[in-house]
Amino acid sequence: MTLLAHDRYCDEIARQVDQFRALVTSAPDLSATVPTCPEWTLERLARHMGGALRWAATLVGARAQEMLPREQVPLGEGPEAEGEDAALDAWLAETGEMIVGALREAGPEAKVWSWMGMVTSGFWARRMANEITVHRADAALTVGAPYEVAPDIAADALDEWLQIAEWVQRSGAREWANELRGPARSIHLHATDAVPELNAEWLIELSENGLGWRRGHEKATVALRGPLTSVLLAFYNRLPLDAPGLEVHGEREVLEFWRKHATFG
Repeated sequence: MTLLAHDRYCDEIARQVDQFRALVTSAPDLSATVPTCPEWTLERLARHMGGALRWAATLVGARAQEMLPREQVPLGEGPEAEGEDAALDAWLAETGEMIVGALREAGPEAKVWSWMGMVTSGFWARRMANEITVHRADAALTVGAPYEVAPDIAADALDEWLQIAEWVQRSGAREWANELRGPARSIHLHATDAVPELNAEWLIELSENGLGWRRGHEKATVALRGPLTSVLLAFYNRLPLDAPGLEVHGEREVLEFWRKHATFG
């Protein structure tokens, strides 16, 4: 696994904030339910995404060495007035400038607290790039818009999620991670449209000893094949396993088990 360049993450955050804003402003009704997060409206999704970006920007900008409560982030919950498209869009635009500016000024090696123990600003660049990658899909699905993501970002989002799941299980930080332990089973993800240089295949192994993963083409208990973007979204529980272009070979219930219990993102 190789991380992308810091500037690549910064560029992608800026690009995706603009795309996310366009999706939100295109919606006829901010109270529309987000199908992949049915407890949220589109406005709640936008406030969540913007709030996460502002929190990260504040942490990085202050070179915080401990967790900063989100309620201490200025305008961390969004504009005071609800249901106003223009105010929400302006807040998101300002938020994008804040996070990208803070990350570019800090560079990748500045010491900054994080919940995962990777205490650099580079952690937050990667985390926010991949956070908005997934939540932009939520917004696109809400308004019925097409969704694509750059292949290197999609592959990195899968790498990061597996790395987080592995860390969470090892550290005991989340109860759901222990539920992944059990009989030996494996999952193979295979992006059928990626260039060979991207090596967009993954093997995830589940057992009593914990979760392990690596890139590569190997036989598994179950395989999920399809376009990289679709594989990403299905693995993140944003698309059904029988979505167009996806194929499941082997014990489908292993994939369903993962999608039920691995609940990050």
